[in-house]
Amino acid sequence: MSTQIIARLLALIAGSLDFCTGLGIVIFPRLILPLMRVTIPEGEALVYLRFVGAFVGAVGACYLWALVRGGLDRLRSTLELTILFRLSAGAFSTTAIGLGWLSIAWVSVPATDFTLVGLQLWLVIKLASSNAAHTNSPAV
Repeated sequence: MSTQIIARLLALIAGSLDFCTGLGIVIFPRLILPLMRVTIPEGEALVYLRFVGAFVGAVGACYLWALVRGGLDRLRSTLELTILFRLSAGAFSTTAIGLGWLSIAWVSVPATDFTLVGLQLWLVIKLASSNAAHTNSPAV
């Protein structure tokens, strides 16, 4: 399977999961959070979690936007940029779990983020090197 196809599949899967999870946390947190085995907060904490859901959904929309708008450069840029979001979310949630701020039920967040960071780094490097090889090839 080509690197481009893998990149598009990853963008579709990661984008769909983040977009749907974020939207679900904003609109239906009492349905989504139990699926994650996470305690449903009350009051302002629930409002803040919905706010975070909006950001999760927006990250997912970035992947999907890159697919819809097309172009390998756009997709590579999106994969590269979202690494930063995933690193920060993964680092924060790992720290928060370690400090007891979040329950261990949240471990799926850093596990997913760090897995995607690794995959995306690999893809960005492969896509950049294949683009460089294509650009530097002699004209026929």
